[in-house]
Amino acid sequence: MNWTQIRIKCRTEDIETVSAVMSMVDNGLMIEDATVVDSIGSIYGELIDEKILNADRAFGAVSVYIPEERSTDECVAFIESRLGDVYHETSLIRMHDEDWADSWKKYYRPVRIGHRLIVVPTWEKYEPEKDDVVLLMDPGMAFGTGTHETTRLCATLLEERFNGGRMLDVGTGSGILAIAAAKLGAESVDAYDIDPVAVRVAKENCYVNGCENINCGISDLMKGVNGEYDFICANIVADIIVRMAPDVKEHLADGGLIAFSGIINTQRDRVLENLTGYGLDLVEERTENDWVALLMKKE
Repeated sequence: MNWTQIRIKCRTEDIETVSAVMSMVDNGLMIEDATVVDSIGSIYGELIDEKILNADRAFGAVSVYIPEERSTDECVAFIESRLGDVYHETSLIRMHDEDWADSWKKYYRPVRIGHRLIVVPTWEKYEPEKDDVVLLMDPGMAFGTGTHETTRLCATLLEERFNGGRMLDVGTGSGILAIAAAKLGAESVDAYDIDPVAVRVAKENCYVNGCENINCGISDLMKGVNGEYDFICANIVADIIVRMAPDVKEHLADGGLIAFSGIINTQRDRVLENLTGYGLDLVEERTENDWVALLMKKE
């Protein structure tokens, strides 16, 4: 199928207005706002192309993609009529499905998320360094590819503290932590998520990485989970961690560890108090920017 990208360049302060107008044409917006790079943390600097890092912060752009069966002229006329006096420049870019699907790939590079763990886009040719543990992930897929602070915190705890055995990944998303555990020598891995789409993505990523000892399934936190684990990862959010707290201890083997991540620093005390109240002791705490990860064990 052929598509037309309608791209509206505007002043950064007008991006919200332009986005509101263009969302009347289609909800699938692509927003180019270089000021966002300044506020999302240094980790993304390793992934994002220098053209974006060095882009003019005074201007941005908003795009919609119009399929060939719709009238591009009508869409442009609609947008122009509603932007009024807002400064803007309109450009049209014709593209095919394959162009659209692959054009963003040039902005992603391999990124190290631990001492040994390195996330490599599936299309990249990467020559591993000695002791590298390569995780093949597609940044175009949802549910996380290791670039967020919360995933990095959990991944480094897993890398440094996991000594093999059974591993459980609660809220697996893309499966990145489960795959890391498998490649770090796990005997077996169970990876669960409440979202069926996430589970499908995780299964696909496990296949790409050749991890046959990972069982991916649908579960609401620990419901239906059987047995004890030597290491558990729960990279979710504070409220969900609090909700799962009563069930953790029975699934943690003697001497086992559980890494909680996804905790914003303002929620740290509440989460820790709740977890200790259910029989867990704090082993280690790590922070990155505004995020906290807690490594805990049975009392």
